[in-house]
Amino acid sequence: MKVGALLTSAGINIGLCILFLSFYSVLRKQPQNVKVYFGRRIAEQHKRLRGAFILERFVPSPSWIVRSLQCTEDEILSTAGLDAVVFNRVLVFSIRIFSLAAILCLFGVLPLNYFGQDMQHEQIPSASLETFTIGNMKEKSIWLWVHCVVLYIISGVACFLLYMEYKHIARLRLLHLVRTTTNRSQFTVLVRGIPKSTHESFNSAVESFFTSYHAPSYLSHQVVYKVGKLQKIVTGAKKVYRKFKHFKGTTVDQTCRSVTYRCCLCGVSSNSFQLLPTEEQEREKPCVKNSNLNLPAEECAAAFVFFKTRYAALIVSKILQTSNPMKWVTSLAPEPKDMYWSNLWLPYKQLWIRRIATLLGSNSAGAAAAKDPLICIDNTMKIMTQLVTGYLPSVILQIFLYTVPPTMMMFATLEGPISHSERKKSACCKVLYFTIWNVFFVNVLSGSAINQLNALSRPKDIPMELARAIPLQATFFTTYVLTSGWASLSSEVMQLFGLIWNFVRKYILRMKEDSDFILSFPYHTELPKVLLFGLLGFTCSVLAPLILPFLLLYFFLAYIVYRNQFINVYCTRYETGGLYWPIAYNATIFSLVLTQIICLGVFGLKESPVAAGFTVPLIIITLLFNQYCRMRLLPLFGTFPAQVLIDMDREDEQSGRMDEIHEGLHAAYCQSTDTESADDISLERVQAVSTTDEDGSGSSGEPRGKESVGQPVSDLSHPTLKGLPVERLRRAVRSLGFMIRLQKRGVSA
Repeated sequence: MKVGALLTSAGINIGLCILFLSFYSVLRKQPQNVKVYFGRRIAEQHKRLRGAFILERFVPSPSWIVRSLQCTEDEILSTAGLDAVVFNRVLVFSIRIFSLAAILCLFGVLPLNYFGQDMQHEQIPSASLETFTIGNMKEKSIWLWVHCVVLYIISGVACFLLYMEYKHIARLRLLHLVRTTTNRSQFTVLVRGIPKSTHESFNSAVESFFTSYHAPSYLSHQVVYKVGKLQKIVTGAKKVYRKFKHFKGTTVDQTCRSVTYRCCLCGVSSNSFQLLPTEEQEREKPCVKNSNLNLPAEECAAAFVFFKTRYAALIVSKILQTSNPMKWVTSLAPEPKDMYWSNLWLPYKQLWIRRIATLLGSNSAGAAAAKDPLICIDNTMKIMTQLVTGYLPSVILQIFLYTVPPTMMMFATLEGPISHSERKKSACCKVLYFTIWNVFFVNVLSGSAINQLNALSRPKDIPMELARAIPLQATFFTTYVLTSGWASLSSEVMQLFGLIWNFVRKYILRMKEDSDFILSFPYHTELPKVLLFGLLGFTCSVLAPLILPFLLLYFFLAYIVYRNQFINVYCTRYETGGLYWPIAYNATIFSLVLTQIICLGVFGLKESPVAAGFTVPLIIITLLFNQYCRMRLLPLFGTFPAQVLIDMDREDEQSGRMDEIHEGLHAAYCQSTDTESADDISLERVQAVSTTDEDGSGSSGEPRGKESVGQPVSDLSHPTLKGLPVERLRRAVRSLGFMIRLQKRGVSA
């Protein structure tokens, strides 16, 4: 590929980014889009926004960038949780290490690669990108020492930054544990694989087992029931009733008239709600809450067992209960709002079969993806224009990869996880493995015209094959960063799917009620993408450093965009407590070791035994560093320290909170509870009053004239247009108009 093709691809993506970001800065100011771009904040505040015409709404502005940069880590922690902080720290680590790599490689390695051969260089736009890679270096060149030294510096600084981030996130995880003093899951153990007996039920079996072997710390238990469809319908009806009962006793606009309109594309008319007579409104209605229905329920071989202290629950969850590891299997229960109830009904003996089946299924999907059309595309690209060579291959790969996260989420669900966060974390790992294999290894081996099966059959030759192929495929990876990185960030900040759905809901389906579904952050989609770019950055930094400026710009833009999304858009319902960090750490260590192995192969191909010999100790040192981190810091992410839990138990007992926590355990894990669950959104009590227009006629729309006496006027503003005195300006204009009319009357008189 020529430099001109790369610049063409970069120009297209820069133009698209500027266009999308400009559109975003305008669309986020429109009142009709406020729930698309401020869903989390609106869900918390429940405010109605004014739709006044303000010129600033239609002018692009960088205020959202300033707000995103000003947001502190504590604000992100309190707003979006620890997982969001982990994601943010991954971006911070990437910016730091690749800023250093860009300085070293662009000013130290890139000139050596470009002048590595005694040749007549063409003008830079017409030059091939291969001349900027290590493949342009002479064999037995003494300047390969520079590449080895730069590799040592990048690896050493990366390990140091990884260790500092590991310690920081481990400290935040312990603080997160200490702050959640009323978390019922810390006292709860999930028991699965309860032996079935003909003499006693599961309920009796659980009580007899734990009173026999854990009597001092055992508090109570609750068996999991497999409820039917009828129970789900009744539970849904109770949730709807709890929402509507908030309107009991509210004042309704008695002047409201029936409004008819044509329903979108159909020709059928639709009528608004009619007010019932007063005597019918006051008639006593049956309460759903008090209805006792004898619904069929089936006991499952699972139960929640509650203990008196956190320490006791931790001990029981970690030890082996019987000589048969498949019976009485214990683990700490997830948080109540994080429970994935459907998978609790699965027999525990099925789980290992499900895991093997999903592993085979995901690998089969990866093998099928390896047969993508990129090979034939690369063969035909040579006769195409610079636009096609620089843009189309990575675009096709990106379109294909959009189908991967939903597929992996389906496989993760079939594995049988007991929590939503565990399901998303499993999907994140699967997407990460899939993208690394298909984007990196498959493209590298395919682009080198090497049969993948032959390459896998000779493991000793894989480093040398990668060393030959990566300098040739670095141009494709650079364009992939442009298309998949920059363009995906623009799409993320624009929220195209949410914007389209909001338009369809408002103007086609005519849905007026506030029934928006606030999404949670898709870690299983975004974290693998960031880690893949980190892999490309490490492997190409020394071999093809021209990718680093584009990669660094991606991480800077991602830092701004994702912080904005955490603050305004996504709502956190559940989290893993920072368990995404070990995934990011392992991927980074893998990227470092893979880079060192590839550089070892390149130094061998260039016949530089000294540089190759000094690379071997670097690999050993990196593996030793990884082992130290696994022993020193990784256990903090697998369990909780007994010292911290005992101190929390003592503090709760001294303050008298322990009894209150014990009383709420059953209600927290009740399957058919009448209390509001996590997905119930309580409605505010709204006083709807009779309003009139300025001409005195009644109005069934939104109030535009005088406010009712005694009702406070809330001059709410748009989240992006704070401080604009809209109502005061409106009153000032009316006063000026009245004075002008008086003056005209005086002049005419």
